[in-house]
Amino acid sequence: MLKLFGLLILGASAVLAIEYPLGPGHIYHAPAAIIKPALVKTVEVEAPAHYDFTYSVHDEHTGDIKSQTESRKGDQVHGQYTLVDADGHLRTVDYTSDAHNGFNAVVRREPLGHKVIKAVAPVAKVLTIGAPKIAYPLAYHH
Repeated sequence: MLKLFGLLILGASAVLAIEYPLGPGHIYHAPAAIIKPALVKTVEVEAPAHYDFTYSVHDEHTGDIKSQTESRKGDQVHGQYTLVDADGHLRTVDYTSDAHNGFNAVVRREPLGHKVIKAVAPVAKVLTIGAPKIAYPLAYHH
C-alpha cells in the first residue's frame, strides 16, 4: 500500500511539473539613444574692471546733504563721501582699497560755521486738581 501511495505521488508530481507560459507578454525595447553634443569649456578673457561713479543729494528741507564719488581701475578703488552730521559738522571720508593694502579710510570732521537749531517743544505745565470733598451722612441701619 505504501508503494502504491508512493507511485501516486510520483505520478502526480510528474503531471504538476509541466509549466505553462504566462500568456502573451509585452516586449519592451530599449529607449532611443540620445546623442548630446560634447561639452566644450572655454575661458572668456575679461578686461580689468573700470568705472567712475558720482552721487549727491542736497535737500535743505529734510537736512539730507551728502555726496559720494568712487572710481575703480583694475583692482584699485579710490573714493570719497561727505555728509552733514546732525550736530552741524561736515564729515569727509577718503578711502582706498586694493589687494595688497586692503581697505583704508581717513575720516575728517569740520564745523560748518553755523549752529543747527533744534526745535524743541516747550514742556506743558501739568496742573493737579484735587478730588472734591464730599461729606456723606453716617447712617447705619441694622
